[in-house]
Amino acid sequence: MDRLAATQALDLAGQRTLLSRVMGGVLSLLAMGGVVVMLASFAYGKNAARQSFDRLLVGAASDIAESINVVDGVPIADIPVSAFGLLAFADEDRVSYSVRGPDGDLLTGHEEAKERIDVAHSLTQPHFFDAKIHGEPARFVTVVRRFSERDFSGNVFVTVGQTLRARNAMAMSLTKGAALVTGLGGLALILSAFFVIRSAMRPLDRMTRELLDRDPYDLTPMPADGPAEVAVMVHAMNRFMQRLDRQVGAMRHLISDTAHQLRTPVAAIRAQAELAIEDDGDHLPQRLDRLVRRTRSLGTLLDQMLSRALVIHRADNAPPTPVDLRDIALKVLEDRDHEVLAPEAVVELRIGEAPVMVMADDISLSEAVKNMLANALRHGVSPVVIGTSCSQDRGAIWVEDAGDGPPPYVLDKIGQRFERSAASKGNSAGLGLSIVRAVAQAFGGEVQMGKTDRGFRVTLSLPQKMEGAPT
Repeated sequence: MDRLAATQALDLAGQRTLLSRVMGGVLSLLAMGGVVVMLASFAYGKNAARQSFDRLLVGAASDIAESINVVDGVPIADIPVSAFGLLAFADEDRVSYSVRGPDGDLLTGHEEAKERIDVAHSLTQPHFFDAKIHGEPARFVTVVRRFSERDFSGNVFVTVGQTLRARNAMAMSLTKGAALVTGLGGLALILSAFFVIRSAMRPLDRMTRELLDRDPYDLTPMPADGPAEVAVMVHAMNRFMQRLDRQVGAMRHLISDTAHQLRTPVAAIRAQAELAIEDDGDHLPQRLDRLVRRTRSLGTLLDQMLSRALVIHRADNAPPTPVDLRDIALKVLEDRDHEVLAPEAVVELRIGEAPVMVMADDISLSEAVKNMLANALRHGVSPVVIGTSCSQDRGAIWVEDAGDGPPPYVLDKIGQRFERSAASKGNSAGLGLSIVRAVAQAFGGEVQMGKTDRGFRVTLSLPQKMEGAPT
């Protein structure tokens, strides 16, 4: 046992807990969300930095354009200090500018700050483009100043550029801020998720402790408190334990019944056999006759005990299926067991043309009807009729004999295990109608017994649709 427990402990140790699985899923979702937020933050920061510094470029280029005057037919640019003051906020960036005439000739500034002439002539708004300043990526803007004077007419193009160091630093700063906030929020969410998940799994821990502390033979239902998901699992476990309890109970009954009920007939058979050996030859036929009767009684008892165990077993393991009760009645009649039990009795079949469908197990139904027929043959009066009927949402199979049936005070006890009436005279094991009641209980039916115009009838009534079954 210790080795088995150690092996199970090692197996469980190699498995991931539900908490680790859920936390792994939460962390994965948060990681993916963090990556998305970081990318979005970087894109937002880059866009914000671009818009901010583009406005500075436009302001600087506009100041230079406003400072241009036409002197003796030549545009002259008096570069104001304020134009570069705006760009001085990015103290690590390099700046380049140029002022060009209508034909693209450089009037002042740097040669590398140059807009394409075909694009420049079509400009009506500031135009941004990317280029390089001394091999370093930069951002440029071109602004057009139009002149229409007597001694000069045309466009003057002002281009101002700046490297991207401050832009990238601003974008990274915004991204780091967003990452810090996201990280703190993610940490708070992880801690909250951990405590919430632990709290949600407390019913599972409590149920585990209750199962471990239970006696191995305690199959009573567990309390179904806690969340709906846990309650559903507890209900399913309770249904399983009920089935297991019925199986264990059936085995216990079979063992105890076998030990209790077989002791007397086996002792009687042994006594009759010993007397037959010791007695004289004149009494030998009488002894053998009693021995045969005892043997038949023992065989009947064993058959019914095994039939009852079979019915209980199939009730928990064989799922209900649509069964036509007419087929059951016909099968029982064709098996011809009644010819062995009561060769002189007349057995008739009375079924209609319409199917009588119920939800049950055909083998269990056959065992129940066989016991109903055997009970009628042993205690009833010939003729015996097997029939089926249907009313509303229930189907019924019945066995009727021509007798008056037992008195009312006996009807209340018939159907209990090993309950024999005085009319049985020791020929009954007392399990026949008990098997019928077990089948009825297993499939949501009922057993009815009573007198009719033609005699005494035992009816097994079953629903045509099991409760909760799809329509």
